[in-house]
Amino acid sequence: MAARLLIVDDDRSFRLSTGALLRGEGYDVGFAADANEAVTQLRSLQFDLMLLDLRMPGLDGIALLEALRVWGEPIPVLMISGAATIDSAVRALHVGADDFLVKPVEPEILFARVAEVLDRRPGLTSNPPYHGLVGRSAAMRSVNESIARVAATDATVLILGETGTGKELVARAVHAASPRANGPFVAVNCAGLAEGVLESELFGHVRGAFTGAVRDRIGVFEAASGGSILLDEIGDMSLSLQQRLLRVLQEREIVRVGATRSTPVDVRVIASTHRDLQALVRERAFREDLVYRLNVFPIKLAPLRERPEDIPLLVAHGLDVLRAGRPHADRLSCSAFALRALRSYQWPGNVRELLGALELAAIHAAFGRIETQHLPAVVREAVATQHEARYRAPPSHDAERATIVAALEHSDGMVSRAAELLGMGRTTLWRKIKAYGIPTSNDA
Repeated sequence: MAARLLIVDDDRSFRLSTGALLRGEGYDVGFAADANEAVTQLRSLQFDLMLLDLRMPGLDGIALLEALRVWGEPIPVLMISGAATIDSAVRALHVGADDFLVKPVEPEILFARVAEVLDRRPGLTSNPPYHGLVGRSAAMRSVNESIARVAATDATVLILGETGTGKELVARAVHAASPRANGPFVAVNCAGLAEGVLESELFGHVRGAFTGAVRDRIGVFEAASGGSILLDEIGDMSLSLQQRLLRVLQEREIVRVGATRSTPVDVRVIASTHRDLQALVRERAFREDLVYRLNVFPIKLAPLRERPEDIPLLVAHGLDVLRAGRPHADRLSCSAFALRALRSYQWPGNVRELLGALELAAIHAAFGRIETQHLPAVVREAVATQHEARYRAPPSHDAERATIVAALEHSDGMVSRAAELLGMGRTTLWRKIKAYGIPTSNDA
């Protein structure tokens, strides 16, 4: 079920344009022009997040937020204003706002902050992972739609994507959603075995076919009968094995190594690779006719750096996995500052690298609250570099000031502690504090 958002703003054009953007991201959106309408909406409907304007006629956003908290209304609030000051940001965060943005807001920043606040809300249930796939970005929705479309058929599927993007999960999802779901799913890494071993693994062999073949052995094509086979990293398969695979796809039969008779097979073939098969064809390292046979229904997985809005969901899923089976890990969580650092990193190793980083951070945090200093050094260094670059860029009047203020509040004014939370150097933070005119208590 899509999260339901309430936009409270007296600016009609802002309400409608922001609502259209958020609906395009799959959210269910309601509207209120002032505090009275907002209260009426909250009494009649259940919302997961409120986007609240700071300045409105009558009861302003701060006053409405104070009233909601006094009434015990727990709805997360993302405060948005076109006339923000440090004082207003601090007051909003003190009263109970979950985050603060300054108009005009870039769509990607809006989507990211909405996703962050939703994913920090205790007990919020987002859509469950589709056969283990986590993400609600446009790229992941497209992947899920492709899986649903092709699963009911017996078409050969080619999954493309960088290492660590989850190609095997997609293959398993195709199998699990197909009529073959009750049959076996067998995965073979074509890059991890020598040619002779891979040939025997795929097609089986008969007794005496080679030294050590003391008895007949079926291959995975026969073992996966009635189910699906994943040929992982198909781009690393030798040309001679490509020829044999082409015959399997054409004739739907295999010949065991050393045998003279063919054996029919009933199996769905799913292939995956991180390599550019067309480039391999041009280099004469891959058969063009085999590409045509494999590329019946391609599914392309986007790298994580192109869908950062999925990172909060992946983090939440990763924390759930890490808590499972650990009786003393119920306190495991990720702070907003650490989450922002995770969102800022480019993740060359994609989801696999993110989940590994999360496990390392959980260990450093003793399975308590993960802060920026618990993240891997490569993530912290990259975030610090980005902060330095932002400081050298022309001054920005966005929510960075409010973020710094929140970090200082969280750390009781200790600049060194706030710098750790923000993932930036202490000297850099002092420069920003001075540039923004933020009052602090001096700490050594």
